[in-house]
Amino acid sequence: MADRPTFRGVVWRRACTGGECVEVAYEDEWVGVRDGKQGDDSPVLAFTAEEWRAFLQEAKTGAFDPS
Repeated sequence: MADRPTFRGVVWRRACTGGECVEVAYEDEWVGVRDGKQGDDSPVLAFTAEEWRAFLQEAKTGAFDPS
């Protein structure tokens, strides 16, 4: 697998709920997630496409819902 990308010059997509925003971008086989309020100053969490798909699947089942 390629080295972790820099996520510079990519298109960030924003999702907000209750004033809290995250941004997601794709580069090669990687997915970057950052804090929407910090924008370019935010650290980026990077996931492989496979890790991201697994996360989304679990989120759809409610695995991360607060108890």
